[in-house]
Amino acid sequence: MNTTDNSERGFQRLIVKALVEQARYAESTSQEFDREFCLNTAQLYEFIRSTQPEHDELIRKKGERSFLLRLEKKIREKGVIETLRKGVKHFDKTIDLFYPQPVSLYNLKDQERYEANIFSVTQELRYTDEHGNRIDLVIFLNGLPIITMELKNAFTYQAVKQAIKQYQDTRSPKDTIFQFGRCLVHFAVDTDLVYMSTELKGKNTLFLPFNKGLNDGRPAKPFGAGNPPNPNGLKTAYLWEEVLSKASLSNIIEKFAQIVKEDDDPCSKKLGLKATGKKRLIFPRYHQLTVVRQLLAHVKEHGVGQRYLIQHSAGSGKSNSIAWLAHQLVGLYDRTHTQPLFDSIIVVTDRTVLDRQIKETIKKFYHVGSVVEAITGVGGSKTGQLKEALANRKKIIIVTVQTFPFLLNEMDELSDCRFAIIIDEAHSSQSGETAAKMNAVLASKTLNDLPRDAEGNIADEDLINHIIESRKMLKNASYFAFTATPKNKTLETFGVPHKDVNENGEEKTRFDPFHTYSMQQAIEEEFIVDVLGQYTTYNSYYKLRKAVEGNPDYETKEANKKLRAYVEGHEFAIAEKAKIMIDHFQRDVHHLINGQAKAMVVTKSIEAAMKYKDAFDAYLQEIRSPYKAIVAFSGKKKHYNTGEEMSEADMNKFPDDDNDIPCQFRKQEYRFLIVAEKFQTGFDQPLLHTMYVDKQLSGVAAVQTLSRPNRAYKPHKHDTFILDFYNSADEIKEAFQDYYTTTILSEETDANKLNDLEDGLAEYQIYTQEDVQRYFTLYYSNADRSQTDPFLDRVVALFQQELQKDEQVDFKSKAKSFVRTYSYLAKLLDFNNPDWERLWLFLKYLIPKIKVQDEDDEDNVLEAVDMDSYRVSKQQSAKIDLASETAGIYPIPVSEGGSLAEKVFDSLEAIIVAFNKRHGDIEWTDRDKVNKILFHDIPEQLQEDQETLATLHNSDKQNAKISIDKKIFDVIQDLMFSHTELYKKFVDDADFKHRYQDFIFDILWQKAQQPSMMARSSL
Repeated sequence: MNTTDNSERGFQRLIVKALVEQARYAESTSQEFDREFCLNTAQLYEFIRSTQPEHDELIRKKGERSFLLRLEKKIREKGVIETLRKGVKHFDKTIDLFYPQPVSLYNLKDQERYEANIFSVTQELRYTDEHGNRIDLVIFLNGLPIITMELKNAFTYQAVKQAIKQYQDTRSPKDTIFQFGRCLVHFAVDTDLVYMSTELKGKNTLFLPFNKGLNDGRPAKPFGAGNPPNPNGLKTAYLWEEVLSKASLSNIIEKFAQIVKEDDDPCSKKLGLKATGKKRLIFPRYHQLTVVRQLLAHVKEHGVGQRYLIQHSAGSGKSNSIAWLAHQLVGLYDRTHTQPLFDSIIVVTDRTVLDRQIKETIKKFYHVGSVVEAITGVGGSKTGQLKEALANRKKIIIVTVQTFPFLLNEMDELSDCRFAIIIDEAHSSQSGETAAKMNAVLASKTLNDLPRDAEGNIADEDLINHIIESRKMLKNASYFAFTATPKNKTLETFGVPHKDVNENGEEKTRFDPFHTYSMQQAIEEEFIVDVLGQYTTYNSYYKLRKAVEGNPDYETKEANKKLRAYVEGHEFAIAEKAKIMIDHFQRDVHHLINGQAKAMVVTKSIEAAMKYKDAFDAYLQEIRSPYKAIVAFSGKKKHYNTGEEMSEADMNKFPDDDNDIPCQFRKQEYRFLIVAEKFQTGFDQPLLHTMYVDKQLSGVAAVQTLSRPNRAYKPHKHDTFILDFYNSADEIKEAFQDYYTTTILSEETDANKLNDLEDGLAEYQIYTQEDVQRYFTLYYSNADRSQTDPFLDRVVALFQQELQKDEQVDFKSKAKSFVRTYSYLAKLLDFNNPDWERLWLFLKYLIPKIKVQDEDDEDNVLEAVDMDSYRVSKQQSAKIDLASETAGIYPIPVSEGGSLAEKVFDSLEAIIVAFNKRHGDIEWTDRDKVNKILFHDIPEQLQEDQETLATLHNSDKQNAKISIDKKIFDVIQDLMFSHTELYKKFVDDADFKHRYQDFIFDILWQKAQQPSMMARSSL
């Protein structure tokens, strides 16, 4: 009786059967393999004979071995990818070894050549004469091996891990078939999972997952690593049914796989590093391969004018995905296969690394150079550089987010072209004015095209229609927005709309990403590190005292806010926190990542960053640490002590021509990067292990900032550590939950809110429609401000004279909401409302002029207080777990007005008492007695101890600290039974223990340096 073959050999035969019968592979045998040249020579010659008979004659005439030696040399030096793409020169001929699939189906000759490619599979390939090792499956293209596969039975626990181990332990990189660049990829496969490696390095061989993920890129599916059930076969059948099909594999060879040099890093020269010439072979991961292919297929089917949002986790390889997409959009033809879909591809990015990466990617695929142009302004103006790029028919133009708005007015010649606009980290580059300017310049009309009267004036109606049209998303452009953390605006702008019916029977439109590679999947696949795996929060405890004689009243909410900012930003508080950070780094971090671990300190302001830099420098010098800190901020700021204007270069003592902070931070001695806003997004440093946070974080900013240490650095980096002085674990969990799986927008923004806001503003009767109309006409006729400002000034006067404070607040709130909402919706929705466009312009320039009258100026509460004491204590340290479920966020809020919040006043003394109670010290059961023991009895006992005095007098500071710490532990241990609460706190809370030991030692050491104490110690 026949039964199901669940053996490993049965799995192998199943794959071969599918490749031969469905993919039309040939099946070859191990005996056909030439182990000397690592080729199936029969298939190689068959391909050349059928496609290039004249070259076959040359090979026979000059000698087959001569040709094989020449081919072997080319593969060894350049790798199989370039050899397949460019062929091999032999005497005066270039012999092709592979024909890609033609772009157009009408190119019959190229189609015939493509069909002549010989794809084959060999089972149990014996690849060397030195031992009897065999490879389960090897795939050949025209006789050249390009893929190896080790197969395992998933009925065995973690079978794919055994396949990986087999590659690491028993497959030598010295064997020809496993030498770097000889094959495209090596797959470890079982019936559930697939892993891949592009270079074997023995036990250090790195394998990456090549799995769909349980959600397979689709928002409605479950999330996480692995593969979804396959109703038509095995979970991993996509590998041989999809990825290894002839068309797919040809496409990967032609458009994706590449060998890159890692010494192209611009920091290498600055740091004086010797170029290693090290190369890396890149093979697309499954999510990269599928997102590019799905985007291309959708564009080809639906044409120009679509929008796409790609939500791919930070650190998941977006740069390569963008480079591959840009390259393939250049050559994408429409459904008729007669003309390219796009004239130019514009990449908007903040990352210079993307410029280099795209150039390197394109260079590998084109036989002609100068396809990519980065608009940098180097060697001339940015405008001139752009014009030259367009004149030279550059296919890919790269601009930064900051550069793009300045170029838009000069891009009129692009108005009749079709564009693909790729936006890197969509949330940072499609907001408000930038997007509106982008659309205005790239629109199909310009102001010069609009009809004018005899005096050259443009009718208001024509002007309004043009502005409304130009502010919408362009019909002659497709947008591809890549981000890990899409905001509500980003989802509504670029997401895929779906109609839903809510529980009340109302139809709503939700917006999903086009493709998802979730944070959860990236973490579970160990492609990035879980930054919430070790999250420690600290509480600050401080005590304030009055610094004035009287007892004035202050508004309590604002006073408490200012008081907390005051104590957290106080030099003493920052110095205390800096010590905790440095001590933690010295004790627990510096030795990690093979002794190269680095840390980032996130601060709330430039002034705070300056204070931290000074505190770090002082304490690092005091403890004689070999490590240094760098501070990063934009522009210049007066130093909090000296008043001197200083830049980051001044603070770091870097020369102006060597202030490249990412490069400097790579130096071994620089272990701390102190930042104020800069480098909290987009900064990629795999050696970054720990982050110290002293700033409020929420929403997208929390995810972006805390994701900086998530880059993997295998095999040395296994985890990260976050130490947070400001935010609670619950607040961070709430921020990350929205972006852990797939983020969707629950419903679209309600455009009717604009009608409500317009009516609400009109009710105050401080401007008329005629005012709005007249201002609009004057503005777009380039009138002088002496003509336009009087309209605004009259409204401002009425605002101040006629409206009560609550009404002023409500009016200004409605006005700001109208401007914000219309700026956003005008580029998305198909409506033409001239009144809204006029009102938008009028309010935009009115809002800065209207001021809500505040209460009478009060004395600053900060001038009435001093800080009496400050300390910090660890609150909790744990892994923050997130739920595996789709996160729905809400559309942009459209405020319908506001009002003055009721203010509550209290005396300074009462505010300080309440503040100290809320932020005071640890609550002991017997507070007074414990404080007496900690801060009086123990210090006095140790000051009288002769052994302690001798240690302080005869030892250096480092050794004295070790001895005194042990002495303190002995003293506390004597309190085990008499003061159990204190003893438990000391032994259970490592932070309390370290800080208390530091506190006592500082007292003893300072007193030991006094002459009287030194004399006593010598008795």
